[in-house]
Amino acid sequence: MNTPAISVAMSVYNGERFLEEAIASVLAQTFADFELLILDDGSRDSTRAIIETHAARDSRVRPIIRENRGLIASLNQLLAESRAPLVARMDADDICLPQRFARQIEFLAAHPEYGVIGSWCEDIDENGRPWPVASTHRHPTDHEGFLAAIELGRPLLCHPAVMFRRDLVLSVGGYHAAFKHCEDLDLWLRLASITRIASLPEQLVKYRHYDEQVSSRHATEQQIGAAVAKLAYKERLAGRPDPTAELEHLPPLEAFDDLFAREDVCREVRAEVAPGLLYSTDGLRGNGFDLVLEHLRDGGRREGMWRTVLRLLRLGEPSRALKLASTLSSTTQAG
Repeated sequence: MNTPAISVAMSVYNGERFLEEAIASVLAQTFADFELLILDDGSRDSTRAIIETHAARDSRVRPIIRENRGLIASLNQLLAESRAPLVARMDADDICLPQRFARQIEFLAAHPEYGVIGSWCEDIDENGRPWPVASTHRHPTDHEGFLAAIELGRPLLCHPAVMFRRDLVLSVGGYHAAFKHCEDLDLWLRLASITRIASLPEQLVKYRHYDEQVSSRHATEQQIGAAVAKLAYKERLAGRPDPTAELEHLPPLEAFDDLFAREDVCREVRAEVAPGLLYSTDGLRGNGFDLVLEHLRDGGRREGMWRTVLRLLRLGEPSRALKLASTLSSTTQAG
């Protein structure tokens, strides 16, 4: 078979709700020289049937059907089985605009110094309507802006909107298993030192928000992983070994001081993660709540905490609201 110009990498787990629309948006691209690898990660719904129907109709669709192993294993398998020098990521709940691939491959052909190119996104809800909570920061459109965004803690790339050079991603070991739910951020931070990265200033993907997506259900783990990925990035910049490089799983938060061989790393991570959890229903109802309490007991910043007491009441969590109020009162008296 002829080698395609682009391999499209899509992993799906129980994705029947939006999968048809996602596949159709890929197959409708104006740049047509691609293979679409769709990995069914052990779905229990009609995902497999949808994939196989499209494969029977269009030879560019390559199904990979197997048992559930999780997203990171799936992404690395898609990388390994891709035949093209360029890989375009795509999620099973988003929508590509028709010119996406054409615009990105044109940019990479004209800018060999860039290894990763994303795009701006149009935020939509589960029904395809405009998402009411739009980001105030656009993804950076040159590498200098990308590096600045790392330092400022701003959004770097929209993962399902990126196209990258496969050999570069393989050269840094692909996606690292330790960074579950933030594997893309860790990858961009590792690539930032060996290639240039940016996004096209065009909305080429419709990015869907809904309650069941991973970023809504695993907020605490995602934010802790993101904080650790940034710490590892700073270690590499300083010329020190990356203590996360060989990990399969991140250790418990309390072990981060030992992992990075210095004091107060655990406190630093809590201080970075706690403010974001104040707006996460999953975080406040899950183990993120204990992290917020420990942050306060460490003498951490208190902005927004009393409003969070009210929010917990509205969420139907009166015991947690009382516990947060008590911790706020006791830490005020101690101070």
